[in-house]
Amino acid sequence: MTQPAGTPVVRLNEPRHRYEILVDEQRAGLTAFRDRGEQRVFFHTEVDEAYAGQGLASILVEQALNDVRATKKRIVPVCPYVAKFLKKHEEYADITDAVTPEVLEWLDVQLAGR
Repeated sequence: MTQPAGTPVVRLNEPRHRYEILVDEQRAGLTAFRDRGEQRVFFHTEVDEAYAGQGLASILVEQALNDVRATKKRIVPVCPYVAKFLKKHEEYADITDAVTPEVLEWLDVQLAGR
């Protein structure tokens, strides 16, 4: 089934460790992560200025978190946007882990080796 023009589509880009939201096949935003065992640690979310104000970040994060649930992983919201989203959407509380100093230290090491 073909998506109507302008319909946002979220895709997992596993090699680049991120979910991307596309509008008319153009990347409009992303939420980046690293996997730590069974945890998917989200550390950055952005939407291009040309697509601001369209609710794309919310669509992106919601679909990314649904994918995390489907793959039986857990969420660690280092990214401020993901953390804010989770405060409003308690339905993900059962798969959310706290951000700890150990997670932050691990993430620093992961990102240093980008």
